[in-house]
Amino acid sequence: MHRTALVDYANNILRDRARAEDVVQEAWERIQSVERTRIINEPLRYFYRIVQNLALDNRRIRKREAQRSGGTLTDISDKIADDTPKPDAIAAAREEFRIVIESMGELPERTRMALLLHSVEGLKLREIAERLELSVTYTHQLVAKGKMHCLRRLSRKRS
Repeated sequence: MHRTALVDYANNILRDRARAEDVVQEAWERIQSVERTRIINEPLRYFYRIVQNLALDNRRIRKREAQRSGGTLTDISDKIADDTPKPDAIAAAREEFRIVIESMGELPERTRMALLLHSVEGLKLREIAERLELSVTYTHQLVAKGKMHCLRRLSRKRS
């Protein structure tokens, strides 16, 4: 009933709706534990007081953390790592992929099949050997040769 108003109240202090929700939840848990031991005369007023104290504590902690890291809260959010690949990284990855595909096309059929089954389909050497009707040792050699060929082509590109 009063939850939305309490979250709004905490949000006015914190300027962070998710944290405000957490603060109200924590305040509710604290009130529940206090009510087990005593009767609260004005529960709503008490609830607002706990929310206010928790929100202020939370804000102080965040402010301290921001100062320790040498910036404001806004600065910190700007420093959080963005895991979205940069355009140059995307272009480099596409070029490497093109080289790998091209170099696989240069491989003999059995070597290419063994490498694809191992690297793309994730089959074990024993499974590949059975499928291609080869020995496990020879299958291992084919996969290793295929990988080395692709790596050499990639390293030529980087040089």
